[in-house]
Amino acid sequence: MTTTSAASRTDEHDFALLVGGIPQLTAEVEHRLFEAGCDDATAGFFRGLLTLDFSRSAPSLQEAVLSAVHDVRSAGIPAAEVLRVDSCNLVTASEIARKIGRSRQLVHQYINGDRGPGGFPPPECHLKEDRPLWAWCAVSAWLAEHQFLRPEVSHQAEVIEAINRTLAADRQARRLPDLVREVAEGLRIPARVDTCGRA
Repeated sequence: MTTTSAASRTDEHDFALLVGGIPQLTAEVEHRLFEAGCDDATAGFFRGLLTLDFSRSAPSLQEAVLSAVHDVRSAGIPAAEVLRVDSCNLVTASEIARKIGRSRQLVHQYINGDRGPGGFPPPECHLKEDRPLWAWCAVSAWLAEHQFLRPEVSHQAEVIEAINRTLAADRQARRLPDLVREVAEGLRIPARVDTCGRA
């Protein structure tokens, strides 16, 4: 759904946040979230985590997610912590094929360089196993660059990955500040790294 005015344009953005630190979904929790601005979210509780499924109007996905994170944090629920946007960045070759509506055979040809321009991103992990995993953020950027995928789809993947990386880095820095500092110094981490982890 899209709403357009002379001054600005807003779109409906659907996404889910995972929230830890809440032992159960109570009426008090729901009331606080509603009052904080999460009235556009449906709350649930699965496997020890609060899930908030949003359908939020905003000019961009980034603004929608960041405003939702802010609303959850401002609800005043003790120990509540937004963990991540519920979106997995690691994908198999089959999942890549499903996401772009192409055959697994064609995707394997892209991976092996038998089709397409070459330079397909390498797997992130499980290189020696039968089901290696790729970073969807990097794969979608490659696909968009070579016009196999709409640029906005790749951009959304980058936004979600950047938000999730930032939330994870903040948690780790608060939990293990000395270790994080020692590792960063030891690795001589560059000042800037893009959202897909490339220096």
